[in-house]
Amino acid sequence: MFPINAIKLKKTALESTLASRLASYAMGALLLVMPVVAHAEASLHQPFSAMLAKYVVPINPVDKGRGDGEADLQGISSKGTSTQVVYSGFKSSQTELTAYLKSLSAVSQDTFEQWDQNTQLAFLINAYNAYTIDLILTRYPDLTSIRDIGGFFSSPWKQEFAVLLGKKRSLDDIEHGLIREKGVYNEPRIHFAVNCASIGCPALREEAYVGDKLDEQLEQQTVRFLSDNSRNYYDGNTLHISKIFSWYKDDFEMKWRDSSSLNGFLAHYGSALSSNDGKSLDNDDIKAIKSGNSEIEFLDYNWALNDQE
Repeated sequence: MFPINAIKLKKTALESTLASRLASYAMGALLLVMPVVAHAEASLHQPFSAMLAKYVVPINPVDKGRGDGEADLQGISSKGTSTQVVYSGFKSSQTELTAYLKSLSAVSQDTFEQWDQNTQLAFLINAYNAYTIDLILTRYPDLTSIRDIGGFFSSPWKQEFAVLLGKKRSLDDIEHGLIREKGVYNEPRIHFAVNCASIGCPALREEAYVGDKLDEQLEQQTVRFLSDNSRNYYDGNTLHISKIFSWYKDDFEMKWRDSSSLNGFLAHYGSALSSNDGKSLDNDDIKAIKSGNSEIEFLDYNWALNDQE
């Protein structure tokens, strides 16, 4: 008679081999799918990327001597800390913009949920920015600010005109209900990627966001904005910063990397900050920011349209 224990061992070995093979097949399938998803995503956003490259103009280059610390300026000295938008160009390419928005609208909730989080977030940021441009074009050139759109009791951000993931949504829905949804992405750097068509807003990037480069793109956008000493600067013992940090303070005070406070977030990017005359901060300045010993004042926000002058 064949020993029972031997049969059990044989069965266990067979199960282990099958499990190992199934895991290998699953990993192989995943590796095959990943490039396909990345290619499909790049193809989806390529038309928007081409328009951004054509109609977004970098301005305000920073001193190339700055940025030798942790938050490297990463080449933005040549790009500029801000951008202007050639809305007249987007107006002439409105057919292409409309086609791109239709391609976003065609993405189903089921398809969206199959993507990784970076791909999802890149999609949502691009949608927000593209629909904002589309909204501006409904009144352009007869407006000086996005706030000119709508009436006394209607905000441009509350208008439900964007078809996304099977629903008609407002810009507020996309930003606050999807991009900033609690417990989903938890990414404070999105505030330097979404663009509200205003001079006070962080730069509209000259390319679309994509999942496999999203971390790098968000990092560059964050450093880019904080390097703009017309909107963020250190003077004496006071940090003068954009009102964005006041409006969305909670987003900067959740646990993120090595910080869980607004001061910690700003200190993390201390080498991107400068004085109002362009001088880099020293280690003592950055320590004062991190410890909370520096005062913070929020600057007025410029809602003028970020149109090319």
